[in-house]
Amino acid sequence: MDKKVKIYSTPTCPYCIMAKKFLAEKQVSYENIDVSTDQAAAKEMVDKSGQMAVPVIMIDEKIIVGFNKEEIIKELGL
Repeated sequence: MDKKVKIYSTPTCPYCIMAKKFLAEKQVSYENIDVSTDQAAAKEMVDKSGQMAVPVIMIDEKIIVGFNKEEIIKELGL
C-alpha cells in the first residue's frame, strides 16, 4: 500500500468513525485530521473538496466526500 490516505473528520461524526474503522480493518494507514479543532485544516478541506461535510477522504489526490465504501475500495485497489 503506497497510497497516501488522509481523513478530514470530527470525533462525533458517525460516518467518520465508520470510515476510520473500515480502513483499520483493511490495515490501511491514514492520517486523521480533526477539523473540529483545526481551523486551518477545515479551510483546507473546504478548499480541496468544496464541501463542509465530513468525512472528506483523500487518497493521493482523489477526493471522496462521505463514507463511500465502494469508491474507497476502488481507489485503494482492495
